[in-house]
Amino acid sequence: MSDQSEVAVAPVEAFEPPYYVAVFTAVPTDDRSGYGETNARMEDLVKEVPGYLGADHAQTPGGLSITVGYFRDADALTQWRSNAEHRAAQERGRAEWYRSYTLHVAKVERSHGYKRAGVGPGSAVTTSA
Repeated sequence: MSDQSEVAVAPVEAFEPPYYVAVFTAVPTDDRSGYGETNARMEDLVKEVPGYLGADHAQTPGGLSITVGYFRDADALTQWRSNAEHRAAQERGRAEWYRSYTLHVAKVERSHGYKRAGVGPGSAVTTSA
């Protein structure tokens, strides 16, 4: 039995294309001191970027961390990439927290989603092409 509290899990909704995604995959180091606080700060900070749409996060049992950030346009993504606090966190990540990482940026041209009716708030089926 897990001692973690249950958290509602749902993917970021499907948006009307086009929009951009930044897919960040990382293998962490053993020393994660300070990472949690910095990560929480980055999650708060990115929400201030006009055009930020949300993010999905996952981690494999082997430790690979995956974050997908969604942005309305390239300007929003550029604003996030050039944020001074974000850049400092990136430097610290390379120096302390990541064994390796990869960043993929893509323009989304098709998007759709599904939500079973009667499941959670806003439970209507959502799709877009």
